[in-house]
Amino acid sequence: MQILKSSSVVKAIIGCSFIAMAGCQTTNPYTNESENSKATNGAIIGAIAGAAIGAASSSKSDRGKGVLIGATSGAAIGGGIGYYMDTQEAELRKQLRSTGVSVTRDGDNIILNMPNEVTFAVDQSSLSPSAKNVLNSVALVAKEYDKTLLNVLGHTDSSGSESYNLNLSKNRAYEVSNYLIAQQVAANRVSAQGLGESRPIASNATKAGKAQNRRVEIVLSPLPQG
Repeated sequence: MQILKSSSVVKAIIGCSFIAMAGCQTTNPYTNESENSKATNGAIIGAIAGAAIGAASSSKSDRGKGVLIGATSGAAIGGGIGYYMDTQEAELRKQLRSTGVSVTRDGDNIILNMPNEVTFAVDQSSLSPSAKNVLNSVALVAKEYDKTLLNVLGHTDSSGSESYNLNLSKNRAYEVSNYLIAQQVAANRVSAQGLGESRPIASNATKAGKAQNRRVEIVLSPLPQG
């Protein structure tokens, strides 16, 4: 660890960290303000790790150069997937603004929560016109960001039998996935699963809670590397 106490090494790491932060900023579509993206931490960690490796593997005379090269490469690797998902997330937020569909982030996954009032009538599995408009926007972004998988998950409240709810959730998930495929999203990128009443996000004891549980989620995740 003595290597990292050199002032030139420390300065190089700090400089590359600022480069990583600058390259991993996005604009919040709601506030139009620039903000650090989810990729920033990965890029900075990658920069520091790369700098350490570059310093350790370089001769004393080339140590500063080794740090710079290692940090730059590490930042690119550490922030790459995160940055790709960041820009996709920003575009989805822009496209889905004011639609009633929420966009949340869980690591490198983007979750689109489509409440039942946007997608399906009660006990129905035919997409509403508003749902088709939403899915048109999702498909538009998905085709641009074609290194992403889309897993469609159907959910219900606890009204009715468990088997009925499971079947309904499956039909809704497949309805959404088939529509995305019809909009030219590659079929091998889209999957569908019905989860019935097994994953509530609110209490089924209230009308409001049941309304929240009736939903379709689209989870967008990076294609496996390799």
